[in-house]
Amino acid sequence: MSVPFPEPTGPASSRTEVLLRYLDYFRSVVLAKTDGLSEDQLRGSVLPSGWSPLELVKHLTYVELRWLEWGFEGRPVGDPWADHDGDRWQVGADETSRELFDALVRRGEETAAIARRHDLAEIGVPGERWDGADPASLERVLLHLVQEYARHAGHLDVVRELLDGTTGE
Repeated sequence: MSVPFPEPTGPASSRTEVLLRYLDYFRSVVLAKTDGLSEDQLRGSVLPSGWSPLELVKHLTYVELRWLEWGFEGRPVGDPWADHDGDRWQVGADETSRELFDALVRRGEETAAIARRHDLAEIGVPGERWDGADPASLERVLLHLVQEYARHAGHLDVVRELLDGTTGE
C-alpha cells in the first residue's frame, strides 16, 4: 500500500515538505507496484525495451543518488552509474530484491535529509554531474525527481497490468 496522495489542500510547513511528500508518495507507489511479484516477475521483462521491475527500482535509487548526493551536494559516491551496464539498467545476480527495496527506502531518507539541510533556491556544487552546465537549484532537482518518479510509476502501472491485470494506484 502506498502512502496517501499529498492533496493540494493539505497543510504543509514549506515547499520543501510539499516536494518531499510527492517523492515519498511516488516512491511508495513504485514499491506497491512491485509488491507481490515473484522473483521471476521482478527480474524478467514483459516489455520490448527489456527492463525489469527490479532494474527500475535500482535505477530510481541511483537517480536520487546522482542528482542529490553526487550532483547537488558534490560528494564522492563511488560509481554513480552502477545501475547501468552500458546503455541498459542492470541488477546483478547476487543482488536480492529485499536489498534493492531497502536501498530505495534508505535513499529516500537520505534525499529528505539533504533537502532539509538546504534552501530550495540554493544552487548545487559544480562538478561532473552537470556535464559542464551550471548546477541546478535544489528546487529544480527535486522537481526533476518528482517527474522521474511519476513517469516510472506509470511505466510500472503498465507492467503490472500486463503481468497480472492489476490496475490503479
